Amino acid sequence: MITFDLIQDKVEFFETTDLKTLEKKINEQIEHNKAIMLEVHHVSYDVQLLENGQRLYSAMVHFKAKK
Repeated sequence: MITFDLIQDKVEFFETTDLKTLEKKINEQIEHNKAIMLEVHHVSYDVQLLENGQRLYSAMVHFKAKK
């Protein structure tokens, strides 16, 4: 017997050295998660300066089941 449980919460992390790429990655994942009935609940961003002076952009996206 096969049973299916719906995903209620999902947290994903993204990081890159380019802000445009970070935005693209997040938007692509939003579209993928729409297919499994998840929507964005919360987004947190952070920027760190690496030793070589390059910026590292990161984001945490919390998806929740659509109601």
